[in-house]
Amino acid sequence: MCCTDRPGPQVNLDQWRHHIVRVFISSVRKGLEEERDSLPSLIKALGHTPVRFEDFSAQATPSREACLGALESADVCLFLLGPNYGHVFPETGQSATHDEWVHAQRLGKPRLVYRKNGVRFEPAQHEFTRIVEAYATGVFRDSFSNSVELQAKVAQGLRELESKPSPLEFKRLTQEPPLTWIANDDRVNSSDSSQGSLLELHVLPIDHPGYSTREMDRLVDSLVSRVRGSKYIENAQALKLVKSQDHSAVSIEDDQRRAWDKPRSGEIREVRFYKTGQISTRATLPRDRMGPILDRELLPKQFAEMLRFTGALGIIQQGHVVVAAGVSLDGLISVDTFDPNRSRSSAQPFGFGRSVSIYRTEPDESVSLVALENGAYEVGSTISRALFNRLLT
Repeated sequence: MCCTDRPGPQVNLDQWRHHIVRVFISSVRKGLEEERDSLPSLIKALGHTPVRFEDFSAQATPSREACLGALESADVCLFLLGPNYGHVFPETGQSATHDEWVHAQRLGKPRLVYRKNGVRFEPAQHEFTRIVEAYATGVFRDSFSNSVELQAKVAQGLRELESKPSPLEFKRLTQEPPLTWIANDDRVNSSDSSQGSLLELHVLPIDHPGYSTREMDRLVDSLVSRVRGSKYIENAQALKLVKSQDHSAVSIEDDQRRAWDKPRSGEIREVRFYKTGQISTRATLPRDRMGPILDRELLPKQFAEMLRFTGALGIIQQGHVVVAAGVSLDGLISVDTFDPNRSRSSAQPFGFGRSVSIYRTEPDESVSLVALENGAYEVGSTISRALFNRLLT
């Protein structure tokens, strides 16, 4: 029942919908002993494989890493909420179940959530439950009073997941969306100008009236805490808030302790919140000593993470959104495969000599808010393909 920040596989809902195999069971054991022990036989009877920490064999890897690997290998995560929050680990400041919730959300794992009735929740567990319920989009959530009732509801939930139609709903746009592209916005100097090639991803609510000055001030005041609370950044990373007339930006400090010549995964570096309701994020590309890399397999995953980060801010609550993305090119960028364990010895620059330095997608559809949660990988794959089509034509 553990979580770390190392990258893992992403899940496309269309790929797993009819092929649930591994079901990861997450909860504190205390207060839920009978319920936890009743689920493995049920899951096996339904033709799936239960995964829980009680069944782990002795391993040389740390327990957190072993649990994380088990969660990443699962097709669906099942969360039980009982009276106890669990032990708070000093390295995360949270319980193991809380860590698993954050990581499952980050990976876009489908989640089934069941809350036990008739018990008094600890204050920390009550707060955790509030967080779980705040991210209800695309999540099955129910309650139970005993193990028999839980078994019936879990069986129903798994069957519904297998037959559930695509959660994403698309609508054709009737006019060009009023997107603001960061590369065109020179009114605020960017702290990322020295980082070369950057991804930018924009989420704009459709038919949104925008925010009044009062509403904007209230949301901006909470922006830093929302970024911090998303759990998509390291606790030690410093955040800086900059305000302008039509938007505010939170820049995320780079970790200067990392060696410049070692491979580095792409990381979110900035989020901007506009009065129009648009939320934009910028991120570095994965890179090694030869420069930044556009990786066909990693780009959809990075866009998916940026979409989930946007959803985790908790600002956009309803309706449809337009999603668009772009990448700025510098002379060192290359289309290649990123290896986190080894730097390349040579690279073929992609952007060198090109007259166009910024490539963008051109959205013609809006999509439901599941794009910011369980549908993030599917949408990320779509915009990644569109961006590569623009780059290679």
